[in-house]
Amino acid sequence: MRFRPLDIPGAYLLEPERPEDRHGFFARRYCRHELEQRGLDPVLVRCEVSVNRLRGTVQGMHYQAVPYEECQLIRCTAGSVFSILVDLRPESPTYTRHLGFKLSKDNRRSLYVPALVAHGFQTLEDDSEVFFQTSEFEYPQHSRGARWDDPALGIEWPREISFIAARDLEFPDLEGVRRGRVG
Repeated sequence: MRFRPLDIPGAYLLEPERPEDRHGFFARRYCRHELEQRGLDPVLVRCEVSVNRLRGTVQGMHYQAVPYEECQLIRCTAGSVFSILVDLRPESPTYTRHLGFKLSKDNRRSLYVPALVAHGFQTLEDDSEVFFQTSEFEYPQHSRGARWDDPALGIEWPREISFIAARDLEFPDLEGVRRGRVG
């Protein structure tokens, strides 16, 4: 795997090394040692999938709060999505900065998302599927989010928005996140 460090400390774009021949290719998607060598959390305790029927669906911006913060390894296994990361670590030099990346079944990229960096995405195609591997068990009382359309974050979604879950509409803006308000 090739690890490309991103402008948010601890976040990486992972690209599979995939030598090809007539049969296709074989590529590693996860290696504990490669994550450990970079000081990343290699523990994965949960896998989930998000299937989204409509192009333009927005999910996010999600994270899990202390003491159950989680790292995530995320990839798109069907269709394509525009993934957004928002650094919500107050001590980080990139606090409140966001980055966006296209993940698709064709480019086979993954994102490593460090703890307390929120993640969200917008589907670029109908029937897009996102696969999540996380480093912590789910604790619903510690599930948090930031407002997907907060002007303070300035996220520009690439498509017209077709659907957002009611839960995501309740998340606080950045000021509410700073004050610890739960959506």
